Amino acid sequence: QQFFRIGTGGTAGTYFPVGGMIANTVSQPGKIASTAQASAGSVANVNAVAAGQLESGFSQADVATWAHTGTGVWEGRPPVAGLRLIANLYPESVHIVARKGAGIKTVADLKGKRVALDEPGSGTLINARSILAAYGLKDSDLRPEYIKPNQAGDKLKDGSLDAFFFTGGWPAGAISELASAGAGIELVAIDGPQADAIRKASSFFAPDTIPAETYKGVAAVKTLAVGAQWVTSDKVDANLVYEIVKALYSDAGQKAMGAGHAKGKFITKENAVQGAGIPFHPGAARFYREAGVLK
Repeated sequence: QQFFRIGTGGTAGTYFPVGGMIANTVSQPGKIASTAQASAGSVANVNAVAAGQLESGFSQADVATWAHTGTGVWEGRPPVAGLRLIANLYPESVHIVARKGAGIKTVADLKGKRVALDEPGSGTLINARSILAAYGLKDSDLRPEYIKPNQAGDKLKDGSLDAFFFTGGWPAGAISELASAGAGIELVAIDGPQADAIRKASSFFAPDTIPAETYKGVAAVKTLAVGAQWVTSDKVDANLVYEIVKALYSDAGQKAMGAGHAKGKFITKENAVQGAGIPFHPGAARFYREAGVLK
């Protein structure tokens, strides 16, 4: 029996439930035992895969590419040359969640406010800094906190925080709860010339909209999205990865994805090969070629 762990993210985000759903789908009794593990997120997962502490993990497309090439946040650190792509999964939307009545209508209004940017090791923190920079802000212009979205949600509820950033697939459980509880929330748009500048600087970002009523009482909002990717190491056995990918995109696997989470319907073999910034693992590439979605 081969073990195949998946590093995900915090329990209140989207990586954790999606990881659990994928692990259940690809596990085969007596052959493959796959489990999802909570973690600090993208950077932490890439480091764990590189160190051989995890067989695989989820990462934002930007983080995976920077790690593989030693650029961006990986500048000055040895590149993770052995990082390989299993699949691009679904778009992750940047959420800027503000307490209703906090007077935050635009990103510029975050200045001087109590804002959670997520933990070091998360892709969200990196995204938050890129977005703030486009509006001429940095951490020191805010009263920043470096905590996970579920902790940020609790603090927003009790009035000790004004806003928080979260990059993840909608709907996110922690945000849904907040929208339904107490005073409610607002989502801040990332739009206009600043959004164009961010996309020009980072090709990973795509324009995105969080639809109206995704979160109770919240109108549609324009934002940016980045691909959620499932990564592994070139040291992991090619047949094992092939069997896992084959199970994920089988009829039964696709049914489980569609039923298990709102983001599951994006997890298709056609989407799997979009936005790849790093090489595919040979086991995954073999499946996608056989399926006719990769040349």
